[in-house]
Amino acid sequence: MSAHDPARAERNAGLLLMAAAALALIIANSPFASLYDQLLHAELGPLSVHYWIADALMAVFFLLVGLEVKREWYDGQLATPAARRLPMLAAASGMAVPAFVYLLVSGFDPQLSRGWAIPAATDIAFALGVIALIGGRVPASIKLLLVTIAVIDDIGAVAIIALFYTADLNTAALAASAGLVAVMAAMNMFGVRRLGPYLIGFVFLWVAVQQSGIHATIAGVLAALTVPLGRGEAYSPLKRLEHAIHPWVMFGIVPIFGFASAGVTVAGFDALFSPLPLAVAFGLLVGKQLGVFSAIWIADRTGLAPKPPHLRWLHIYGAALLCGIGFTMSLFIGELAFAEPAFIASAKIGTLAGSAAAGLLGFLLLRFAGPMPSTAHDVAEAEEVFGEDFDRDPRVCAEEDRHPPARPSRDDRR
Repeated sequence: MSAHDPARAERNAGLLLMAAAALALIIANSPFASLYDQLLHAELGPLSVHYWIADALMAVFFLLVGLEVKREWYDGQLATPAARRLPMLAAASGMAVPAFVYLLVSGFDPQLSRGWAIPAATDIAFALGVIALIGGRVPASIKLLLVTIAVIDDIGAVAIIALFYTADLNTAALAASAGLVAVMAAMNMFGVRRLGPYLIGFVFLWVAVQQSGIHATIAGVLAALTVPLGRGEAYSPLKRLEHAIHPWVMFGIVPIFGFASAGVTVAGFDALFSPLPLAVAFGLLVGKQLGVFSAIWIADRTGLAPKPPHLRWLHIYGAALLCGIGFTMSLFIGELAFAEPAFIASAKIGTLAGSAAAGLLGFLLLRFAGPMPSTAHDVAEAEEVFGEDFDRDPRVCAEEDRHPPARPSRDDRR
């Protein structure tokens, strides 16, 4: 397997994230707990270490998410309406049902209602890390379905953050943000293909969005949408940037965020059965699997969006369980939803408990469901998603950057 195999990289990133979260839990319940808190709240320039992680580093995470979403939407597995239908239905139901379960379990408490979106997202790095522990017993198409649902989940989570978790708006900064996005979009339109101007624009956009009242991580998604992508082009600027930052995000930023967010004292788990953590845990464990699986089952039975014929329902149910691993995005939304430290800690407890339970049950179900021989169609799908775009020596990408192929026509540029 290639040293640059993204499937293995995603799995290893998931395992590293698990290790970072476990380390944070151990330290938070050790004599070094005070040092852990001091580190996160230490001032680093004008902001605390935790703020830099949650607002600056996570903006780069969302830049990667935006690049991935744009690539899949225009030149990948979501490039046709038919391909989008089943995962879109599953993802939409997989966000709505957990939110309703959260509100139901929390008793529609006005104080707790701001956390309704916490169980709505899926952590693909963690989910693929669980699949890595199972090995070849999981059909490749299940991994593809899980990744596709998670990509659409990311779109929904970004929209939720932008619409529901913003402070008072600063119109001047908002106008500056819009102007920067317009300039970056114009660069794309007029054929600017070097990454430097887009990265500089991203930095200035982050500053403007951070001042606007919208959460600064949205700058990552907005910047990603302006990076050029030629349809069918193997080494477009977007794919080169995605290839370049992917290991830094998955092996650096995501584990750092997991370490900074998962440090909850074991004593706090005594409160697991209080309304907030219970609502989050039930949303992830019950709401996610119910939403994802029921949407796929109904879509298949009604003919609206048939499931791949070579997939078993037991494997699909296992994937639906793994969609309940919220972790990174759930922890992130929990910190945006509540200002009170006690509520944030309770949301973390629910996220950790619900994600762990969903991951364990999904692992056991897929592990004992039995292997299924991969068809040629199954293998082709997996190679298309996990191999072709990135499974090349980065020096080849750099060489093609110096001697680029013919530019795509304006109609093919995105």
